Amino acid sequence: QVTLRAGAELDARQVNQYTLTLRATCPGEDEVEEWLFVHVTVGQALCCDTPFASTEGDVVQVLADVAPRTPLYAVLPQPLGGLTFRLLNHDTPLTLTRRGLVLAPASGFSPSKDTQMFRLEIEVRDRHGHNCSGIMRVEVLPSHRPRVTFLKPQWAVTVPEGTGPWEVVTQVHASGDNVCYTILAPVTPALFTINEVTGEIRSTRWLEVAHTQLLVQAYNALHPSDHANATLNITVRRMDRRAPSCIPAISVSQVPETMSPGSTLVTLRCTDSTSTEGRLQYALEGPTASRSFFRMEGPRLQVNTTLDYDSEAMAAAGFQLTATVVVTAGGQTPKSTRVPVLVTVTPVNEFTPACPSSTTFTVLETAAFGSTVGRVAGTDQDYPPDSLEYSLEGGTGPTQPFSVDMHTGEIRVVGPLESQQYKSYKLPVQLTDIHNDLDPTKRRSRLCDLTVRLQAVPDQAPVCTPEVQELWIVAGSYSRQPVTRLACQGSPDGATLAYIITGGNEERRFQLQGNTVFYLPDDLAEPRTFVLLVKVWSSPGVPHRSTMVALVVHIIPWSTPVPPSTTTWHTTLQKEPLVVVRTEAVWHPPAWFVAVLTISSALLLATLGCTARSLLCRGFMAAFCLSHRNQDSGKLFLGKRYIMGTGGSPGAFSTLSPLCFAQGRFDGRAQDPRTGRGYLFNSMTGARRWI
Repeated sequence: QVTLRAGAELDARQVNQYTLTLRATCPGEDEVEEWLFVHVTVGQALCCDTPFASTEGDVVQVLADVAPRTPLYAVLPQPLGGLTFRLLNHDTPLTLTRRGLVLAPASGFSPSKDTQMFRLEIEVRDRHGHNCSGIMRVEVLPSHRPRVTFLKPQWAVTVPEGTGPWEVVTQVHASGDNVCYTILAPVTPALFTINEVTGEIRSTRWLEVAHTQLLVQAYNALHPSDHANATLNITVRRMDRRAPSCIPAISVSQVPETMSPGSTLVTLRCTDSTSTEGRLQYALEGPTASRSFFRMEGPRLQVNTTLDYDSEAMAAAGFQLTATVVVTAGGQTPKSTRVPVLVTVTPVNEFTPACPSSTTFTVLETAAFGSTVGRVAGTDQDYPPDSLEYSLEGGTGPTQPFSVDMHTGEIRVVGPLESQQYKSYKLPVQLTDIHNDLDPTKRRSRLCDLTVRLQAVPDQAPVCTPEVQELWIVAGSYSRQPVTRLACQGSPDGATLAYIITGGNEERRFQLQGNTVFYLPDDLAEPRTFVLLVKVWSSPGVPHRSTMVALVVHIIPWSTPVPPSTTTWHTTLQKEPLVVVRTEAVWHPPAWFVAVLTISSALLLATLGCTARSLLCRGFMAAFCLSHRNQDSGKLFLGKRYIMGTGGSPGAFSTLSPLCFAQGRFDGRAQDPRTGRGYLFNSMTGARRWI
């Protein structure tokens, strides 16, 4: 199959014909060379679709609540390459992409109650300078979806002093479709944050006495122009005592595994305005497995030991380390503040893949297409372990009849193995690690030189004389009967021959022991013919060069006469076995059908009997007189029967036994000793027919 290379461009004005030389080579045959001529013709001019290129143009109707940047129209839906699209008029909020798609405005359409109309004039041009233009109109219909509204435009909330970080202060709710929430003022909220989906407002730090006013906006996520605003007044009332307040209240960080011990992760800025005795003290709490990676140096949280991403301990922790920094203010009644810490460790590609210890593989020179040669077992110490991709440098070709699976590293045969030209093949396999670094572009590779050796297979197949045999045997009462012994000769090196029956061994009536075929007698009632296929090959472990022997075995029960010779050897078949098939058709109707048929027949006979009573009486009297008149002449035709001819006169025919007709082909008669049933047989062919 000859295909056009990806990215290739044909220009008939520069080159209008290409001549390709094709060579084909098969094992053991000469190379064949032919030519393929490819003619390139000039393409047709660019044409736009009829609705688009018409005077009125094409029309698209959409609702005003369509999502922003939704594709509304494709200028040329067919996949034509090298086309450029240009918008001739720019007084429209619609967007035309480089691929010829007309998109809805980035902020959506205005939710107007009237129908809006937008007109676009578009020019299409190909790489050869051909162009066409057209008009498309977008008709925006009013939307009937509900508007976003707040239940209350303003409300107030009071919370106690000392409310901790990420505690829910209140929740706002607005009606409408696809509602999301955001805080408009202050522009950078310092004390509170809002969940854009649920509308929950949470504190971001420990709250002190203060009064804050938030301007909250609810909007439709698909149509941001549909929105509503509400004012929220939050008052933090004073408490008697406060615990220390720290910035940040929660520490969440992401660090690479190569961060050295002693590095600072976060520095806490904690204050306590009510405490005048002592100093602030810092301590760590949390699971021992995670806490051991950190240490406190005053308000600084530092790395205590190596953050090895590739270790089992780090994998058991899910590559996320958690701890809690406890900040305590001294005094008669110490108060503490807890700062949760979450550190995510990211991988760094530190190690280069290693080649496998075994780099030599062996394959039979007769290996078929798709045969497995072996597997490249590369290793990599980075986590996840041995996460590698395999590739064959230079790819597969006439001199490289192997392929390497990208994910498993399995080597397979994908071409003919030239054992006469090569004794072994060199496979440069490149190992590249994957998923070992946060940056997917940082990958390490190693080139491994592998060797595939070709193992020779004996070329000489076993020779059997003869290859086709026809045999007759009489089934006896022995446990098994020898049928024949195969005379086969293997390779000159004296390799042992193996034999197996591959076909025709119905009901396992035959058995092989070495090169001798045995028949296992059973209660065979009729002569039967078997065609056995015996496969013979050298070296039982590697059956590649083999010979097939055909045996036609006629089995005759011991009660059937056979020709004087019990075994005859032929190299070709002279007769076709005669198969006698007897089919008996039996119908067993259901009981209800028999009952209905009986009743219907009785009613029908009663009706006919009343109608034909007089005719039956006259016919009976005439037949009675005729029988008395021909009583003597009837004795002369004993053994015959009469039928009425077409003219009404009786005609006689002989009731000969079927035995008279069958004796033309069968010259003997016998009785089966097991069933006691009689049958005819032909002593020349062995055919038999039941009587």
